[in-house]
Amino acid sequence: MTKRFKITVEYDGRPFTGWQAQKDTVTVQEEIEKAIFSFSGEKLRITTAGRTDSGVHALGQVASFDLDMNITPLKLREALNSTLRPNPISILEAFEVNKDFSARFSAKRRHYLYKIINRRPPLTFEKGQAWHIPIALDYEAMHEAAQLLLGEHDFTTFRNVKCQAKSPVKTLDRLDVTRMGDLIEITVTAESFLHNQVRSMVGALHLVGRGKWLKKDLKKALEAKDRQEGGFNAPPDGLYFLKVDY
Repeated sequence: MTKRFKITVEYDGRPFTGWQAQKDTVTVQEEIEKAIFSFSGEKLRITTAGRTDSGVHALGQVASFDLDMNITPLKLREALNSTLRPNPISILEAFEVNKDFSARFSAKRRHYLYKIINRRPPLTFEKGQAWHIPIALDYEAMHEAAQLLLGEHDFTTFRNVKCQAKSPVKTLDRLDVTRMGDLIEITVTAESFLHNQVRSMVGALHLVGRGKWLKKDLKKALEAKDRQEGGFNAPPDGLYFLKVDY
């Protein structure tokens, strides 16, 4: 009897060219699918809550798939973790779910976290896992400006030109900028996002933090609905797929 499973996945994105399986590259999706095949003999395609780009990490990515194999969620989690080694991928949880559950289509909200280390000395432990900015940032100005992006907007300015979404209109529920010591965290919540939207918004907010942009400049960029007005994407190093609400 076929069972549908939901797994929560944590991974370091540095060795991978993103989540989605692609030819001649190593991806998170492909490694998990290969692991499933190795102990079940079943070749399948798993569904994810949100694709991540090359170098982007996850603390609570969610995927779902069907298995004909008779296995408990606990044994599934242990089999996956054992087979995935030494990849920096960890299956945190596994549950059996109803057949109508989809990691992608059942999701109500997706949460991302972006980490900036704002200090002069170079990074050691956090290298590749945060954006190092040696120039002082005003996180309070960043947070204040960020509130302009809340609600429903046409986010063309913060959209990758190759984005395949049908509409550039999205609704941001949360965009907070906080600081503790050298660590600046940007937390973003929405039902769904455009390709590169979070990294693009962080890139723009960092200009506000440096004093290169004022609040009105961010507003002007948003209203321009023009990718050329949005500045550059923050590097993937600091971006984490945080969790999903269902």
